[in-house]
Parts: sequence; C-alpha cells; structure tokens
Amino acid sequence: MKTTGIIGIGDMGSGIALNLIKNGFEVSGWDLLDQRMDAFSVMGGKANKNVADVGASADAVFVMVMNGDQVKEVLFAPDGLMSTLKKGSAVILSATIKPSEAREIGARMEGSGIHLIDTPVSGGFPGAQGGTLTMMASAPAAILDEFKPVMEAVSANIHRVGTEAGMGQTVKACLQSLIGAQFSATFEAAALAAKAGVPGQVILDVFSTSSAGCGVVNNALEKIIDRQFEGTGSHINTMHKDLTISMGLGEELGVPLHTAASAMQVFHMGKTKYPNGDNWVCTRVIEEIIGAELHREGAK
Repeated sequence: MKTTGIIGIGDMGSGIALNLIKNGFEVSGWDLLDQRMDAFSVMGGKANKNVADVGASADAVFVMVMNGDQVKEVLFAPDGLMSTLKKGSAVILSATIKPSEAREIGARMEGSGIHLIDTPVSGGFPGAQGGTLTMMASAPAAILDEFKPVMEAVSANIHRVGTEAGMGQTVKACLQSLIGAQFSATFEAAALAAKAGVPGQVILDVFSTSSAGCGVVNNALEKIIDRQFEGTGSHINTMHKDLTISMGLGEELGVPLHTAASAMQVFHMGKTKYPNGDNWVCTRVIEEIIGAELHREGAK
C-alpha cells in the first residue's frame, strides 16, 4: 500500500486526510496553521515540520492549497516537494487553479520522473469529509491506474477527463461557471421569497422536490433559512476565486459567459460586505437591500 501525504489541511484537506487514514493509508501532512496540524495529529496523521519532509515520506501527495502561486511554492521552492519526492511518486493536484498554471506546472515537472495528476475536486466540505468527492482527473491512463486506490479513498466518482496537465482544471472551470450561476439564482429566489412572506421551509420543500432541486440549491437553502452564514466549510473566497478562473478561461477562449459574469458580481458583492462569510452570505446582502429575511418558519 502506498504512503500518502497532504499539503493544506483546511476544510477540504482535512477531509482528504481523514478518509485516507480511514482507508488504511499512512498519511504525512503539513499546514501553515498549528491548530490544523494539531487536529491532523489527533485524527491519526503524521504531522511534519515542513513540506520537504512530507515529500520524503510519501509515494503520493495531495496538494490542496488556495491558488496557483501557492502550488508552485509548495512544489518548486528550495525546500518544496520536488526536492524530496522520489521518482515514480505522484503529485495529486486537487486544488483548483488556472488551467494555464497547471500546464506550466506540468511542463516544469517534465523529465523529473515525478508524475502530476491534475485532478481538481467537487463536493465541497461535505464531500471531502464524507469521502465522496468528484474528481476530474487528467494524467496518462497508466498513472491513473497506478494511483487509483489512493484516489478512491477520497472520491466516489473519478472521471478521466484527459491525459495532459490543465485538462482537469479546464473541466473544473466549466463546472464552476454553472455552480456559480446556480448559487446566485438561489440567493435571489430566496430573497424574493423573503420579501413575499413565504416561509423558508416551504421554499425548501418545493424547490428540493422540483426539477430545480439539486445538491447546490438544496444545501444553500438549508444554510440560508437556518441563518448559517459562517463556519460551514464553504468560505466565499474559494467560490469567488473559482469564478475568477472561469471568467479568465472564457476571456482566453473568447467565450461569452453572461450568466457566470452576473454570478461573479453577486459573489464580489458578498465578499466585499462579509469577507469572513460563506457562499450563502450573498443572500444576506440582498436581504439588507430589500429589508426582509428568509427564515425556516417565516418572517422574524
């Protein structure tokens, strides 16, 4: 059984680590925050002093950081993963970054003998903690076959979307353009219901059993009607960043993304007013404009 590692043990990374441990893998890890390292140790992980130590003890390392610059630092700094990973090991790039950044990283890793699996994930905090993430994996088939058991420990659905670095990120950018639009439409519908005096439970019951019902919509409505705008594992910074990537890809390819652009502005609004909030806090900004709130049992 391969030994594994995780760089970035936050809301998503902690779930990946937990499910690797549950499936019998030895897991080394590192994070900037001491409290995350402490929690990682409690769940059974081996807390390392630095990134290089993780690479020295792992056959496959998940990189779950925030952006492309952080990925490059984790990999290519003098004490980064590339300084200690052995030939035949793999970097599993589960963070969401720009497709162009993934291609650049892949090019820099060529000839190193270290494999790159470009596989951003979807499923959010619940999916990470439950081991049911969806993976959009791009790497040569033989590499995906070799590291499939590691990936299956954290994912319920592994989609092989290509063979080159950047294809996983490209598919994720397309997905996030859709999810962003679903979110923003849900926030607006929730505010409309609030102003009309419809109880949140009624809206949830109807929406969740209609053709519009889906994980994105249902989860967002649950959080809105229970007024859970922080600490749910879905920080607004992440979706805001992802939509920025989607919009950048659209600009690069000359594809108009009118609905995603509107969603981008909704998330920009929420992030500006409530920078510490989660995705659903955008609804709160709209509610403040209209003077009504959506609660589970009705107006308050």
